[in-house]
Amino acid sequence: MIPEDLIKQIAFIKEIDKLKYIERQTRLLNSNRRENDAEHSWHLAMMAIVLQQHANEEVDVLKVVKMVLIHDIVEIDAGDTFIYDSLKSHDNTEEERLAAKRIFGILPKEQAEEFTAIWEEFELGESMEAKFARTMDRLEPLLQNYSNNGGTWNMPGVTYEKVYAKKSVMKYGFSSIWDYAEGLIQDAVEKGILKKS
Repeated sequence: MIPEDLIKQIAFIKEIDKLKYIERQTRLLNSNRRENDAEHSWHLAMMAIVLQQHANEEVDVLKVVKMVLIHDIVEIDAGDTFIYDSLKSHDNTEEERLAAKRIFGILPKEQAEEFTAIWEEFELGESMEAKFARTMDRLEPLLQNYSNNGGTWNMPGVTYEKVYAKKSVMKYGFSSIWDYAEGLIQDAVEKGILKKS
């Protein structure tokens, strides 16, 4: 007899395959192809493992990896919201909450509660692990846009001021990563691939 938990877990695994079809605005490094959410989540997980030594305080890297792998699953239902979208908030929405309830609810109760709690912790951004996960989430598209001569920074309404404001969350506990990121932003302005308003 197949355990009921296994049936639910396999159903969840099949459901999250849809993440591979959710396209983001950012393009792969030095490429014209848009990244999908699954690629983004994998890249963030690797970045968290590689860059953990740069946190100003100790972080539970396994928890960070879980966060970055889980954080965008809600976009299966809610879709990807462009970080610089002026019409729709990039912050947690009711649409995303409903998605979290439905998608994580496929799992056995205990796992559903764990995944929901991890997702909510990431969204709140208060714990050191959430700050580190969000730093990875801000750093990756910065690297992509810089490598693509501005990439999504060339879209209407995206300015140095908006980029700086969104990326500055990296400075809270990750000074060396922020110093690097801030240097890229300034260099992008000097090269003319990021415009000041």
